[in-house]
Amino acid sequence: MYPNLYYAFKDLFGLEWSTLRFVNSFGFFVAISFILAAIFLTMELRRKSKQGLLFPTEMQVMVGKPASPGELLLNFILGFLLGYKIVGLFIMDNHTTADPQEFIFSPIGSWPAGIGIGLLFAGLKWYDKNKQKLAKPEKRNVRIWPQDRVGEMTILALVFGLLGAKLFDIFENWSDFLKRPEDYIFSAEGLTFYGGLICAALAIWAYAKRHKIGFWHLNDAAAPALMLAYAVGRIGCQVAGDGDWGIVNTKPKPFSWLPDWMWAYTYPHNVARQGDPIPGCTDRFCFELSQPVYPTPFYETIMCLVLFAILWSVRKKIKVPGRLFALYLMLNGLERFFIEKIRVNTRINFSSGFQPTQAEVISTLLFLAGLFLWIFLYQKSKAKTEGQTQLS
Repeated sequence: MYPNLYYAFKDLFGLEWSTLRFVNSFGFFVAISFILAAIFLTMELRRKSKQGLLFPTEMQVMVGKPASPGELLLNFILGFLLGYKIVGLFIMDNHTTADPQEFIFSPIGSWPAGIGIGLLFAGLKWYDKNKQKLAKPEKRNVRIWPQDRVGEMTILALVFGLLGAKLFDIFENWSDFLKRPEDYIFSAEGLTFYGGLICAALAIWAYAKRHKIGFWHLNDAAAPALMLAYAVGRIGCQVAGDGDWGIVNTKPKPFSWLPDWMWAYTYPHNVARQGDPIPGCTDRFCFELSQPVYPTPFYETIMCLVLFAILWSVRKKIKVPGRLFALYLMLNGLERFFIEKIRVNTRINFSSGFQPTQAEVISTLLFLAGLFLWIFLYQKSKAKTEGQTQLS
């Protein structure tokens, strides 16, 4: 396992770069997944714009004004946070930054770096605005296409996705959260995918409505990107060993050519620090599961890459707006429902004795919602076509 990129580079290339300890493997792949999602979403929105399915909006911007105190303050705050925490990771003593996650969520940081980077950001903003300053500032109309807003949508998805993932993890482990809330609130561990998906979707929906972006066309454009992002994100779960693995698997390996870790794996040096101590290991990540388990993150990566290929191949063939997204919901729900059968997860106790996992409940609802949308949108499109035929 590679809890951070230091372990990966040391094992794969024989390079021991201590600064790579600050780049967590899981976070690295999550970042890659967001970048890939943004690329494919932009491609699809641009294609739909060329087809005349999406339209730009115009907005007035003031050009030629100097930087306002509010803009300078905002840039200083952003620069201060970057310097105080991120730069602080690299310049403070090793004892303070030995656990990067704990350091990021602690109040500790580098004040000189924070103030210095903050002043730099504010100064650059002032310089940029001053360079464009006009004797008489004027308003100009700017045309913005939906694909031009992908950066803003990606940031929204990141912020609300992480918030939702954390909240749903707390709800899923409510009794344990009540016992030690600080371990959940101030920890980078414990994220629930469906919580992130739901909260990010609500934020993007509100954003799209505000900027008059076609809701169903946006959903269709996002469907393949979401599936690809999930597949890549699961690579991070597998590589880091974040506890998102399967149940114990002691069954004989079905194919001799299959590597052991693809069938049953003990996740040595896992970032979740679960299992038994590894003899002779003196690092933080010195634990290995006592019994091998199904590597479910790897299985989900393979399945979701296949599902991404399916969605990408049929995206031009499905003509009714929203039905590609409905298909995504059904495929996503089916994939997650069946992987839960061999995956470790907290179960919900109903009075009837029924004990599904949170993911099984949500994945079932997503499949049913997708099925309903598939039928409803088809019937709506059919009725609209028949109405137009009768009028003509």
